[in-house]
Amino acid sequence: MVSAVFHSPLDKSVAAPLLQAREVQLSVKTVAANASVAPAAVAEAPAPFKPSFDWRGLWLKVLPPVFGMGLLVGLWALISLKSTSGFPSPIETFKQAIEVFSDPFYSKGPNDQGIGWNVLSSLKRVAMGFGLAAIVGIPAGFLIGRFTFLSRMFNPLISLLRPVSPLAWLPIGLMVFKGANPAAIWTIFICSIWPMIINTAVGVQRVPSDYMNVARVLNLSEWKIVTKILFPAVLPYMLTGVRLAVGTAWLVIVAAEMLTGGVGIGFWVWDEWNNLNVKNIIIAIFMIGIVGLVLEYALIKLATAFTFEEVKT
Repeated sequence: MVSAVFHSPLDKSVAAPLLQAREVQLSVKTVAANASVAPAAVAEAPAPFKPSFDWRGLWLKVLPPVFGMGLLVGLWALISLKSTSGFPSPIETFKQAIEVFSDPFYSKGPNDQGIGWNVLSSLKRVAMGFGLAAIVGIPAGFLIGRFTFLSRMFNPLISLLRPVSPLAWLPIGLMVFKGANPAAIWTIFICSIWPMIINTAVGVQRVPSDYMNVARVLNLSEWKIVTKILFPAVLPYMLTGVRLAVGTAWLVIVAAEMLTGGVGIGFWVWDEWNNLNVKNIIIAIFMIGIVGLVLEYALIKLATAFTFEEVKT
């Protein structure tokens, strides 16, 4: 019966659209099937290999410092081999360092103490002189930067006194304070105050004028201007001045202690030179560098914590 249906012309005209519809339906099902299979096939494809650890980044961070230290030690060893005055080699200095740091806090009298006590004494002087400089310098920087009259009044004095070598102030301190320890603290104070004054004043002067215009419109008091507008904007500049001041203070205290004596890393260096113990001098040099590096790193982290970058949209 089915074959008879397709023999008549009318039936063929009716069947042709049905067959075309059937073919379209089958093609649609085929495309849908392929579309459903494709994601699975893509999902099952293996992901490209990615190393679990960034070795290249590690090498770029580790190798340059290692090469730098290797170059330093190599030059040091070469100098010790060519020296005729008995300059100590890196191995000899390392053995001496083990002995020195085996008991860094011994005390056998006021002029014979371990390297630990000497470093702590120097840090104590730096902290006192630097603290006094911060108490005076930071408010002075705010005032100089805020008021034009004070800026014009003190800028010539700062330009005159800032280039003076810090050790030139040491005799003044000895004459005024009649003691080596306060004279050393005075020297730290006078050399630390300039970076804080200058950086704080520059930060105040670079505050956008729009901020100050808003403060005038709102009729804010001077205290609110300082605490709500100036201090947050000036804080990065102020911390930069603090970082520079600490670095300068740590440099100066070593030289000041060489001249004043007493307990301190500078005096320890000078005392070891009088004893012709060059190995201990080299150890002290590395110790001074490490302490300065730690202070620098700590203040950089502090400045980074209070520095806000603008978000670009």
